Amino acid sequence: MSLNRSEKETVVADVTALAAKAQTLVMAEYRGITVADMTKLRTTARNAGVSLSVLKNTLARRAVAGTQFEVVGDQMTGPLIYGFSVDAVAAAKVVADFAKTNDKMVIRGGAFAGKALDVNGVKQLAAIPTKEVLLAQLCGLLMSPISRTAVVLGALAKQKEEPVQQEEAVAA
Repeated sequence: MSLNRSEKETVVADVTALAAKAQTLVMAEYRGITVADMTKLRTTARNAGVSLSVLKNTLARRAVAGTQFEVVGDQMTGPLIYGFSVDAVAAAKVVADFAKTNDKMVIRGGAFAGKALDVNGVKQLAAIPTKEVLLAQLCGLLMSPISRTAVVLGALAKQKEEPVQQEEAVAA
């Protein structure tokens, strides 16, 4: 079913708005994936804050023109699903994780920070821990010296108490 001109303009405007807010675009070929698997992918993506869309490539090219994702306009061919995410790694992680379990999902490329990514670039981006995990690791690193100092001070205090207790035992 083809779209009329106003519907196409609406689609382009919606995708342009997504691209303006997003940090990452991931493109994958979805040929041969069942509806049930695609539904699971969309649910996972929605929960991760990723917007997945199946778009006509000409509309997608028009929508990303003038944005940081324009660099991948020449790669927009064939049956593609487009994943936009505000979180830098979310779209790459969702698509790459799904591609690991479903061999029919073929990652074609993407874009991040105005640079085109190939398949390996998308996979490397997907391997980066999420923002929450990175913040937890940072907190752990910041807490480590403090907790070590507390352990050392506790051991020193305990060591100083032991001779006092031994002297009291001898005196009694």
